Amino acid sequence: MAETWLNETLYPDWGQRFLVTRELARVKSDFQDVVVFESSSHGRVLVLDGVIQITERDEFVYQEMLTHVPLLAHPCAKRVLIIGAGDGGVLRRVLQHDTVEKAVMVEIDGAVIELSKQYLPDIAGDAWNDPRAEVIVGDGIDYVAKAADGSFDVIIVDSTDPIGVGEVLFTDEFYSNCARILSAEGLIVNQCGVPFMQADELYETSLRRAKFFPHVGAYVAAVPTYVGGFMTLGVASKGQAPNTQTVEQIRTRAEAAKILGTTRYWTPEIHVGSFNLPPYIAEHLPKTGK
Repeated sequence: MAETWLNETLYPDWGQRFLVTRELARVKSDFQDVVVFESSSHGRVLVLDGVIQITERDEFVYQEMLTHVPLLAHPCAKRVLIIGAGDGGVLRRVLQHDTVEKAVMVEIDGAVIELSKQYLPDIAGDAWNDPRAEVIVGDGIDYVAKAADGSFDVIIVDSTDPIGVGEVLFTDEFYSNCARILSAEGLIVNQCGVPFMQADELYETSLRRAKFFPHVGAYVAAVPTYVGGFMTLGVASKGQAPNTQTVEQIRTRAEAAKILGTTRYWTPEIHVGSFNLPPYIAEHLPKTGK
């Protein structure tokens, strides 16, 4: 029997491919093409519009860094808004923090949530049933526009790249509303692509956020299936700059949140070190970034 390979379509002239041992689901939702398959190398894999989103084998890198860094850069994050992240991995990591009282997740594509529950249950674990979680199938843009001033401490945006369904999450209006609904020490974080291949994404996103936040920067995570080297996670803060905490400060906050010893990538040392950007990445932050 012939082998079946899935070729990622993120870039027209460079990519990766996976040997498919079994296709589990293929759905055309109202927003995108969703595929879940089993691979021989990375376990189960979630693909949206031909682009790899999450694999069971390395999802912990992205999820831990997208979640633990902003929650611990904030002095005491209690209310968290998650936009996207339909696989539930970010929700799970947010709820690992004992200090979090409420996590609202707004995912526009209910098909991603349902397929993840069915075929990728280990990524979210028991997060879907946590009483602190409120999961909404709806438009994150609309939710942010209507939310009350200062109602969240941290906003985590886990979206696709700024094309198609994810494009509206990278606009001036969106970041203006995010700044409004964040508390005085509030932070927002979102993925800004792999700068080796997507340098404009980091620059343009940072430039937009600098209009509404006094501190704008980025940190990095090495996620094997996001090909091209380091992935950047853009962060903007209304309070203290998120790259100014010491390892000791982060360790103390992590102990209070009871996440020390639960991670496979994030550590207090990795947290602090991830803000030390290689020059080829730092040069794509606008001069307004701090």
